Amino acid sequence: MRAVVQRVTEASVTVAGEVVGEIGAGFLILVCAMAGDGATEAAKLAVKVAKLRVFRDGSDKMNLSLRDIGGAALVVSQFTLAADLRGNRPGFSTAASPEGGKRLYEVFSATLAGEGVPVANGVFGADMAVRLVNDGPVTIWMDTDAL
Repeated sequence: MRAVVQRVTEASVTVAGEVVGEIGAGFLILVCAMAGDGATEAAKLAVKVAKLRVFRDGSDKMNLSLRDIGGAALVVSQFTLAADLRGNRPGFSTAASPEGGKRLYEVFSATLAGEGVPVANGVFGADMAVRLVNDGPVTIWMDTDAL
């Protein structure tokens, strides 16, 4: 699985003019299931995100996790993270099927919640407008193949 994790002071996702998920301080997580991924990869990535220490401590060092600061996560499906860029028009054949992607998106969100992180979600497969205030900015790209 792949994810782009952005440290935010606030984030929201809107579908058809309605806010369907929003958080204050925490992570906006764009997540993509790849072909061949399973629940193991989804859970592994969620646990790693929950423990990621990129929030400032009292000494202004990136030393605290999402759980440490009482932050939340806004999880948004993003199949375009699977883009194959060998040509000028991206291909997405390495992404999981829509059914598999949705299942793993749900496993990722549930595992993150099980790690004690409040989770808000976008709508899988919907046309979404995502708003965020990136804090830092801090943006981390993660791939379970590299963890």
